[in-house]
Amino acid sequence: MARANPVDKHDARRRALADSALRTLGELGYARSSLREIANNSPFSHGVVHYYFADKLDLIVYCVRRYKAVCVTRYDGAVAGATTADGLVAAFAGKLRETIVEEAPMHRLWYDLRAQSMFEESLREPVEQIDRTLEEMVWRVVVRYAELAGAEPALPPHTAYGMLDGIFQQALLGHLSGDGAALDTLRDEVHDVMPLLVRAAARI
Repeated sequence: MARANPVDKHDARRRALADSALRTLGELGYARSSLREIANNSPFSHGVVHYYFADKLDLIVYCVRRYKAVCVTRYDGAVAGATTADGLVAAFAGKLRETIVEEAPMHRLWYDLRAQSMFEESLREPVEQIDRTLEEMVWRVVVRYAELAGAEPALPPHTAYGMLDGIFQQALLGHLSGDGAALDTLRDEVHDVMPLLVRAAARI
């Protein structure tokens, strides 16, 4: 039987620790979490957590990178399966609603981390990298929507991302605050905003 590669075993343990830590991080946020607190709410000892991650920042950035790497692919199915512009918007809005319901603490952690990056320089590079992947995800949706609508994008990628991210963040805040209409508002606003992101294709 082939022996496991030590590098693979190390990476597997880091992934297991990160998956265990995400729940605590999502509940407590960046400022209130410590390696000891995370260890106390996981099957792993503080020493084990500290062995695999240099500090809290190392662990949190790893966790969020890992989570967002999965997050940015969940809309690809909606893009690939859409046959009409309206169908794409409905599928996209549905996925946004779904992820708020199922993973609100993880999204809250991301926005917390992004805000902290304005004060902690060590956070800026990883946050900017994650933001770029999210922007690219939104842009894939916008480009496909434009194609299905017989149009072309009217705004640059960062502007389209900023508009949709703002709608999503407001819906998340409303949902976490107990606003029962927040998710319906999210759906309606996505339907309202998407047509603003495209314009009639230029004639050749």
